[in-house]
Amino acid sequence: MDKSIFKSYDVRGKYPKEINEKNAEIISGVLAAHFRSGEIVVGHDARKSSPKLYRAVIRGLDKNDSKITLIKVGLITTPLLYFLVNRVGAKGGVMVTASHNPKEYNGIKAVGANAEPISGKDIWKMVQKRAAKK
Repeated sequence: MDKSIFKSYDVRGKYPKEINEKNAEIISGVLAAHFRSGEIVVGHDARKSSPKLYRAVIRGLDKNDSKITLIKVGLITTPLLYFLVNRVGAKGGVMVTASHNPKEYNGIKAVGANAEPISGKDIWKMVQKRAAKK
């Protein structure tokens, strides 16, 4: 996995070369281990590649030995995901989006409780830690 996709605010790159279903599943598996339990809101934007990455994120979150309950909301905006995390009192949220970037990009935004952002750089550290354990 290319370290360059882990940005200050999120994980983002060109689909499928830099970010793809395999990477999305690994990243969301790491996030599942981070959350460990509780409700997690999961959504995606309207990009063509988003439904595929969304399914991969769900697989990664479901695979882990965590006690996570997924709230799968499908196609939504990022601000609505943040609202839902707060509204339901979720432990976190994961959004498949590349925000303002061109259509060939996609990515993952993650937030904790109260929709507090989890930076791409912090996610990279989690990925490295998991890789070191294996």
